[in-house]
Amino acid sequence: MKEIKVYSLEEVADILKITRRTLYTYVKEGKLHAVKIGKYWRVSEQDLQDFISKGTTISEPNRRKANQSI
Repeated sequence: MKEIKVYSLEEVADILKITRRTLYTYVKEGKLHAVKIGKYWRVSEQDLQDFISKGTTISEPNRRKANQSI
């Protein structure tokens, strides 16, 4: 049987260098597939790879305005 690698949401947030809040938003919106096992959320290695390869779009409220400086 093939071994399945899974990550906690904390590990995924660390890997992607994003906040847990952003990560929960991605899960809620269906951009990143996660499953709840007991009381903990887990992301499979394959789902994480799929998410990384697809990327995500910037939602309109988070988009930088043309005249806004960095």
